[in-house]
Amino acid sequence: MTQKTIETYWQKFLSSLPSDSPYHSKTYVAEGWGDSPEMADELGGLIAQGNKTGTCAALWEWEVEGNPVPEKGLITIVLNGLGEPMCIIEATEIFIRKYNEVDAEFARSEGEGDLSLEYWRKAHKNFFSRTLPKIGKEFSEEMPLVCERFKVIFK
Repeated sequence: MTQKTIETYWQKFLSSLPSDSPYHSKTYVAEGWGDSPEMADELGGLIAQGNKTGTCAALWEWEVEGNPVPEKGLITIVLNGLGEPMCIIEATEIFIRKYNEVDAEFARSEGEGDLSLEYWRKAHKNFFSRTLPKIGKEFSEEMPLVCERFKVIFK
């Protein structure tokens, strides 16, 4: 998918708003979620349906990539596995929490599996065990996570 298609989607969103909307002066990031096209499709679908209103990533990944931790108000165009826009979200809350301190309420907000904390822990341990070695890290129950809550603002 081209940047032009993503920008066209952004302009479609902006054209749906009043001319004095603060979104006209905002920037965005565009990304798929997970570590495969299939996962991007699945997670993007959960977001677009409104089932997924939270997510997390290892703080270590942000540090290795040299990116600042996202802030409240971050606008993201959610892409599917082909890089096509599915919806636009806005971060409503960002906080750092250790993996073993994530609670059932946040696990439920991730909208995955049976929505239980047990499912969340198993799925995220598998994900981080698969992805962290790529940056020279290993999964740990004490690892810091960047946790985000968001809302869909356009689809």
